[in-house]
Amino acid sequence: MKKIFAAILALALTLCACAFAEETAAMSYADYMAAELESEVTIEAYVQAHQSWWEDQITVYAANEDGAYFLYNMACSEEDAEKLVPGTKIRATGYKTEWSGEIEIADATFEFVDAEPWMAEPVDVTGLLGSDELIEKMNQLVSFKGMTVEPSKIEGDDTEYAFLYNWDGSGQEGANNDLYFNVSKDGVSYTFTVESYLCGEGTEVYEAVKALEIGQVIDLEGFLYWYNTANPHITAVIVAE
Repeated sequence: MKKIFAAILALALTLCACAFAEETAAMSYADYMAAELESEVTIEAYVQAHQSWWEDQITVYAANEDGAYFLYNMACSEEDAEKLVPGTKIRATGYKTEWSGEIEIADATFEFVDAEPWMAEPVDVTGLLGSDELIEKMNQLVSFKGMTVEPSKIEGDDTEYAFLYNWDGSGQEGANNDLYFNVSKDGVSYTFTVESYLCGEGTEVYEAVKALEIGQVIDLEGFLYWYNTANPHITAVIVAE
């Protein structure tokens, strides 16, 4: 009887373990992208960068060898936020959502996964600008080569600026506002952003954008965020020689 009971117990534990493993198994990037909006998703990926921690939440840019993810306001203690250094692997569970074209994971929780650090190399998407294929690189670390700085304007102001504080120029120096600037390639203009919660005032890229001049040719790197169209969060600016 004891042997039978032990066998039944072992079988039950095995079935529970299998069910748990199946429930928490991480999705492939392809399965994640194919999942319905508002459905629960679980992914494993490596932290590439994150925005400022605030009130037990943090927004993370993550990636693996197959694709990239934007985890918006993920639940996170201040102690754990300090451990989310670039290259750290995490498993996150949340809900796949869309906001103005941006596919993201909301209401997520996470746990650390023991693994060797991994960082993505930027993918040159200059040739995809203006194409339908560009959106397939959403949230990845990307680069743009040979972009020309175009003038930005504030409504009711004829002055041409190389960048604006906030999208409409409503910000000001010293307030750590987002920076918006226009660049062009092959005669077509695009608006890029320095997200202040990611790269704020005093960071190398923030100061580089403040120093831009209309007509300069620059190379850029950043995460391919989407807001109705491509609106990359820029992390590096290099002025061409």
